[in-house]
Amino acid sequence: MLKKTVFSLLFSAVFFGIKAQQNIPFRITKHNTIIIKTLVNKKDSLDLMFQIAMKEAAVSPQRKRKTDHIIFNKEEISEHNTVDIGNMSWKDVSFTDNQLTGLEADGKIGTALFEGKTFKIDYDNSQFTVYDKLPDLKGFQAVPILWKQDVFYLAADNVVDGKKQQEEYFALQSGYSGSILYSNDFDDDKELNKHLKVTGEKTLKNAQGQSVITKQAILPAFKLGNFVFKNMPVGFFSGELKTQNISYFGADMMRRFIWIFDADRKMAYIKPSKYYSETYYKIN
Repeated sequence: MLKKTVFSLLFSAVFFGIKAQQNIPFRITKHNTIIIKTLVNKKDSLDLMFQIAMKEAAVSPQRKRKTDHIIFNKEEISEHNTVDIGNMSWKDVSFTDNQLTGLEADGKIGTALFEGKTFKIDYDNSQFTVYDKLPDLKGFQAVPILWKQDVFYLAADNVVDGKKQQEEYFALQSGYSGSILYSNDFDDDKELNKHLKVTGEKTLKNAQGQSVITKQAILPAFKLGNFVFKNMPVGFFSGELKTQNISYFGADMMRRFIWIFDADRKMAYIKPSKYYSETYYKIN
């Protein structure tokens, strides 16, 4: 009887341990963005880009797949949609119409997938893992984060001129393929055009389709926790359109780590991924 009881307890522990975490597969594009295959409202099969800097979802005006079963109101909002990924399902997901997204995507979806849960972005195995509690953190380094208006922020040190480290807060931005993109305020204060080696410029479009000019340059050193990146490409804005109010920690930097975010959104835990030492993404 004792053996049966012990076996039953062990079986229950294993069973509930499995149920305590679930995996969501994704693929990484050559532009460093994450694509998730979804089924919306049981009818529309969409490839959605994961956007960590938003909560709900949106569809792109450049989508290739039909969205006939997402009904938008006059404000281009659609509420109470279901999203299925594999055997997992979410209800009451809101979609916005006509928002630009990454290449190879019909739209984007955010952290509503992980609301109230601890989750991991595992670039090594191309999957998210959702947990009921923090998993084993051996090998991970803790990084304090600020969770504000559905956006993750973290602080990092930047060496712009000489050896002086200058702290800046960055919004995690998985929809920006590059590494670091500085805000207008950081650029104006640190005079990046004067102190950094400029290597080129590029005209980009934001989510509203507005054109903005960015310059590419080389940053001598960037430090996140105990991790240091030297001579890394960064971007900053040029011209009269001063719309970049925050600095971005882009997808090229995000993919270099495996991330675990706690359910309270107060701490992230990171360790190097297989992409840690990869060549930096080039903005064409």
